[in-house]
Amino acid sequence: MIIVMEPGANEDQIQKVAKKLESLDFKIVFNRGEIMTVLAAIGDKRLIDPASLASMDGVREVKLIQEPFKLSGRESKSEDTVIDLGNGVKIGGKNSPVVMAGPCSVEKEIDGLLEVAYAAKDSGAQVLRGGAFKPRTSPYDFQGMEEIGLKYLAEAREKTGLLIATEVMDTPDIDLISEYADILQVGTRNMHNYKLLKALGKTNKPVILKRGLASSIREFLLAAEYIMYGGNPNVILCERGVKGLDSHYTRNILDLAAIPVIKKYSHLPVIVDPSHATGRRYLIEPMSKAALASGAHGLMIEVHHDPDNAYSDGAQSLNPAQFKSLMKQIKALEGILTN
Repeated sequence: MIIVMEPGANEDQIQKVAKKLESLDFKIVFNRGEIMTVLAAIGDKRLIDPASLASMDGVREVKLIQEPFKLSGRESKSEDTVIDLGNGVKIGGKNSPVVMAGPCSVEKEIDGLLEVAYAAKDSGAQVLRGGAFKPRTSPYDFQGMEEIGLKYLAEAREKTGLLIATEVMDTPDIDLISEYADILQVGTRNMHNYKLLKALGKTNKPVILKRGLASSIREFLLAAEYIMYGGNPNVILCERGVKGLDSHYTRNILDLAAIPVIKKYSHLPVIVDPSHATGRRYLIEPMSKAALASGAHGLMIEVHHDPDNAYSDGAQSLNPAQFKSLMKQIKALEGILTN
């Protein structure tokens, strides 16, 4: 890291900064100019909080040369990570985009879920997504079917061969959900739930990590770091939009630039959820195409057999016919992008 001292910093202030770093086994290189002094500190920056240096007397600025995410970053692994999801489905690298489709919530009647599962399979999706445990903004909203919902998902997998992805809300639920699901999902509200992330690091299941509602890309990658630090390298990053100013026209702001940025700094697969990002049915098609054109490794799309009567998020869900039409367009676009 680089520590830039104030033009008026005295020698005592400079030496205090140097001694603090040397006590943590940093090697210090001094660059003394006519106006200010700059210290180059060579060592493991995880040993010190840059903010603690920035608050010392005489320090003007602390600059990080290397990114703080060691395991999820390109510095530790230059080639793309490819994750085997099961059933021969692989995500990441040069593999074809993986499409995950299904309702926001698994509902009380299994027939609707099965209708969506068959439609998703016939249209070319590889993963059925559906929430059995639902984090909702209001405590009065539908909270999910819990284990019954998991059993419904497992039955849909048995009948269609689709892989199952569902959300984990709390650490005690990991073992139960892992018995049913192929892929575990961390929702946007839990991106900063470090206890949950640490626990998921001890599993051997692929984990979809959704970006927080107002999280920076650096915070996003550091959340992935928690899972990987625990021993689980199978993390899929999901861009699902961040909070914006205009909720009248879109639910969130889909940060398409995050896709190439993440691919530049991280080797992990990255997918996009255009449903939560936009909150509007008519925007799912153009944003799905834009996401793939931006380099996304896959999509997560909400599909419901009767969106207008869905228990949750019906306004941002496609019906099976609309999803089939979208998949045809995605296939055509994939052919263009690979040529």
